[in-house]
Amino acid sequence: MSDEMLITNGRLVTWNTPNEIIENGGIYIKNGRIAEIGPSQTLLQKYPNAPQLDAHQQLVMPGNICAHTHFYGAFARGMAIPGPPMKDFPDILERLWWRLDRALFDVDVKYSALVSLIDAIKHGTTTLIDHHASPNAIDSSLDQIADAVEQAGVRAALCYEVTDRNGAEGTQAGISENVRFLHSLKERQSNLLAGTFGLHASLSLSDETLADCVAAARELDTGFHIHVAEHEADEYDSLYKYGKRVVHRLADAGILGPKSIVAHCVHVDAAEMNLLRDTGTWVTHQPRSNMNNAVGAADVESMLRLGIPVCLGNDGFSNNMWAEWKTAYLLHKVAHRDPRRANGMDIVQMGIYNNAALAQVFWPDLPMGKLVTGAAADIIFVDYHATTPLTADNLPWHILFGFESSMVTTTIVAGKVLMQDRQLLTLDEAEITARSRELAAEVWERFLKLSE
Repeated sequence: MSDEMLITNGRLVTWNTPNEIIENGGIYIKNGRIAEIGPSQTLLQKYPNAPQLDAHQQLVMPGNICAHTHFYGAFARGMAIPGPPMKDFPDILERLWWRLDRALFDVDVKYSALVSLIDAIKHGTTTLIDHHASPNAIDSSLDQIADAVEQAGVRAALCYEVTDRNGAEGTQAGISENVRFLHSLKERQSNLLAGTFGLHASLSLSDETLADCVAAARELDTGFHIHVAEHEADEYDSLYKYGKRVVHRLADAGILGPKSIVAHCVHVDAAEMNLLRDTGTWVTHQPRSNMNNAVGAADVESMLRLGIPVCLGNDGFSNNMWAEWKTAYLLHKVAHRDPRRANGMDIVQMGIYNNAALAQVFWPDLPMGKLVTGAAADIIFVDYHATTPLTADNLPWHILFGFESSMVTTTIVAGKVLMQDRQLLTLDEAEITARSRELAAEVWERFLKLSE
């Protein structure tokens, strides 16, 4: 495989600051990075022997980034939950997710990741930060996912969800899996993989477990990835058991910091927001999931104004990040009954600039999320030809009101083409789909037994 490539005849969306759209642009890629950007004809003359990929005047953009997801949830699609409708988020955890994850075996972990990665490539999502749980298949579970990630060719930062809900043995196994995987990354030496230290949520973690996790992570140069105040139950549990709100509890335990991610933060208060800002902790917003679980709308605008780096994830929904953009744009308007809320540039700040900055926590020497010299050659082609004027200034609203995931035709990561003209090149979708149907049926059988 050639270590160079020349993309020609594109309408380049740089997502630089400020954003720029370059007409009839070309990108010369060398060793997985963008080596040069300029007019197509100029680059064609300069690099006549480089393999060429003609964009045919499609939009050429950086790949999308997902700040918080759960590959392991892929086999839940279409699953019927026995009993009456789930009444609130704690009920959803107990009756769906905490049974599904116990029903997963090693092979299910790998194939649920592969299913999610196919979805990511087809939707133009090139970097994902995953949060995994499989209590009956903990040991080497992150290797199962890592192997799938390398096979697919995308980038992913992985962790295992430590929790006390499966007993002391399960807690220690989760801690060990994070430690083992973080050490193993040095041996893998893959520019596609990174890791962090996963935790479930305050409500399922004792002070002793938090202390064990902080001690285990001390020599690993890592932060943590944890759910925070997704539902009021997390705050009430922390106040009742420990006499403090969740963010303060985690800060006191040493969990927060500039390498740590807290997902959701729907029910944090002003003092907690200030603490998140002061510790430099990253927050991720997952509006589709929050709506589905009926947990509320996080005050992301206040957090952004405070200077908290709020990012955009999907919590295991489809890897169509533009759907997450659109949901965030609409959710806060209806929640506040004010069409001025969640301006399109707020969505861009989360989904583009903050997500790219978070990705660089895991790949610090690799600029991501923009088309500039030296940046990662993680690029997508989008077959969008607007019937109204399209400029760098109004692009966010074209994405919100015009883009569809089906418009992604080509996905490239580290200079390698993973999908071209909507044809997957690294994964056999038919084989993965057929095997996943078999595995999911078995997972559902085990799930039903756990529900009895």
